[in-house]
Amino acid sequence: MKHVSSDRRKCLVIIPAFNEAGAILNTVRDIEKNAPSFDYVVINDNSFDGTREILEENSINHVDLPINSGIGAAVQTGYLYASRYGYTAAIQVDGDGQHDAAFLEEMASALYESDAGMVIGSRFIEKDGFQSTGLRRVGIRFFTGLIKLLTGAKVTDPTSGMRIVGKDIIDIFAFDYPKDYPEPETAVVILKKGYKIKEIPVKMKKRETGKSSISPIRSIYYMVKVPLACILAAWG
Repeated sequence: MKHVSSDRRKCLVIIPAFNEAGAILNTVRDIEKNAPSFDYVVINDNSFDGTREILEENSINHVDLPINSGIGAAVQTGYLYASRYGYTAAIQVDGDGQHDAAFLEEMASALYESDAGMVIGSRFIEKDGFQSTGLRRVGIRFFTGLIKLLTGAKVTDPTSGMRIVGKDIIDIFAFDYPKDYPEPETAVVILKKGYKIKEIPVKMKKRETGKSSISPIRSIYYMVKVPLACILAAWG
């Protein structure tokens, strides 16, 4: 197995990937260059575009899911991996190249040096780098308001997939994780369990290749399903 850390605070980067052949190698190389103390695992969600072959040809540590299971199952698999191998922190990074590994050390330090259970990399604190599309920014602001209403906490970038958690939350997510579009819902879950969320400014990039899984039709589903899931999580 590649990347066995000797750091007493073992941190794992979880990289969910579905059809990311055009970006996954650069994503991994970015982590190796800018966050060399971190271990990583790519969760290949039954890609059919050559992602698996790239991972194998380059000896990249990965887990292959036997069927396409969605972002939630892929990320939960990463948390199961982190729990099984005793990692004390786990950070999510998208496989499409949008997340800059240069911020990983800072995010880990923010987690270890604060009382937060989760640290989120927010593109909206300093508003630098790629800010997402206008329509999605409207949706993000909606979820910021909804989370504030449900929990009393302000999260400026609740849909950010760049987030790090400690051992307690690794075990929570390994046991139970939302199936799809999990970021706002998991923020509510953590806050309702009494953990704090801290945000630090990061700069994100445009997707290198491929396209988002959130199509116009799925956007409608997203804006119905996710708010309901957040409300149920708050009441649970």
